[in-house]
Amino acid sequence: MSISLGQADDSSRICLEGAVDIASATELKKSFLEALAAGKEIHVSVETATDLDVTAVQLIWAAKREAKRLGLGFSFEGQPSEAVQGTLASVGFGELAIFD
Repeated sequence: MSISLGQADDSSRICLEGAVDIASATELKKSFLEALAAGKEIHVSVETATDLDVTAVQLIWAAKREAKRLGLGFSFEGQPSEAVQGTLASVGFGELAIFD
């Protein structure tokens, strides 16, 4: 599992790698809070995430909702793996619904 936050002049980029689960929830939440506080468009890279658990999906959903409330852009980069798509379906988001 790896979560990294990069800052550019006009955006924040959070990269999710490997299995992102309850063990990484604190780090993921911290990255989202820092990105939101920066007040820039947020990009989340999911193409190297092998799995997301329910906690990770909830944090992504909450961050996306807060970005919208703040008027910040929020987008995803990369196609999620089949395992990630399966998690989304199992928690009621349906195929890629969280990525819309």
